[in-house]
Amino acid sequence: MGLYKTSPPLSGRMGSLWCLSGIAQSAVIEFGCMGHMAYGRTFLHRMGSFGGKLYSTHIGETDIAMGDTSRLTRAVEWVSENQGIKTIFLLPSSVPEVFGIDLKALAKELSPQFPDTRLIPLTAGGFDVSGHKGVEFTLLELCKTLPKEVHQTELPSFNIIGSCADMFRYHADAAEIARMASGALGMEHLCTMTSGTSISQLETLGAAHLNFVIRREGEAAAKYLQERFGTPYLTARPYGIQGTLDWLEDAAAICGRQADKSFIRREKENALEQIAPMQTVLARFLRVHREDNRLVLAGHADVVPGIAEYGKECFGFLRTECYCDCSEMAAKDMAYLDESTKERVASDSKGFLMGSGELLHMAKRDQSLQIAVPDHIWRHAYEPPLAGFRGAVNLAAVWTNEMVRIH
Repeated sequence: MGLYKTSPPLSGRMGSLWCLSGIAQSAVIEFGCMGHMAYGRTFLHRMGSFGGKLYSTHIGETDIAMGDTSRLTRAVEWVSENQGIKTIFLLPSSVPEVFGIDLKALAKELSPQFPDTRLIPLTAGGFDVSGHKGVEFTLLELCKTLPKEVHQTELPSFNIIGSCADMFRYHADAAEIARMASGALGMEHLCTMTSGTSISQLETLGAAHLNFVIRREGEAAAKYLQERFGTPYLTARPYGIQGTLDWLEDAAAICGRQADKSFIRREKENALEQIAPMQTVLARFLRVHREDNRLVLAGHADVVPGIAEYGKECFGFLRTECYCDCSEMAAKDMAYLDESTKERVASDSKGFLMGSGELLHMAKRDQSLQIAVPDHIWRHAYEPPLAGFRGAVNLAAVWTNEMVRIH
């Protein structure tokens, strides 16, 4: 890995940790350096991710030189027998990846010693795998490994796939999506992959009638569940009033249910009532101060376009610029936010900038404009969402308050 002025691209190992850290009734044992997991635990807890137990074996010079894996065996024994955790994910770090430790073979070798413990090796630990690919790989592996053969629930139900600790306000967005799906479609929420979930809930993934995929990395997992259980899925994130209405309409069509029009009308009217005075003031400001009629968004490739469309549609932003945080997701209308682009974007004082805590700090902008990680402060599960009807109100307030700060 090279040297970076700002946060470096994250590896597949961190992608796996983003997914696994929120799963209760499980543990992650990293065969690697103690400092790796100590930092990872603090980082994940700061982002509001709890549930899974995170451990590191530590490794020494002898382990590296001789390829000794006895520390891993002892760690599995301690977690399984002393802590009573019967689902253990095995995760490599960069050093074992370099000298070629085969975690799959180790898990197979250890399984007879721990017959009542499920050992699941995850191999996206090297720097040759990006964090986003690590998320995709881990979500798919969870779907292949954990769900039991179950019948669909009697009442219509749904799962949410892709709510992981690397997405800003992931708890709040998942809660808003679940609230709207339950209220508008009368469906029961079974499981959220993987924030605030458990092994027991993941085992029932196949019982759902519909899967909401809220990031493209979860689509491979949803396709697998569709092939295995016949569960249809919708890949989209709802932003703004019209975007949320379209999302609910698409969800109703896919699962063949009649949406509750009174619930949707009430939600829409309540949101518009709060947005309207802010919309009047901000739209007028953007018409008059044309030099600031610019919205720059940097974050996940599935987040920034929806927010940009809402800004244009509802408030009259004439110029929008979108940047994504993964080079593999860059497109014609969405450039990759590399180091030089970060510096250029941060140095431009005109318009409204939304991005990671790091980018906003560089640009000396208010942290309320944050829509992505890396973060600089502690987060919790009860912050307002960015998605859905309530997210639309929140975004309107964020932009209006930034207008007050600008002038």
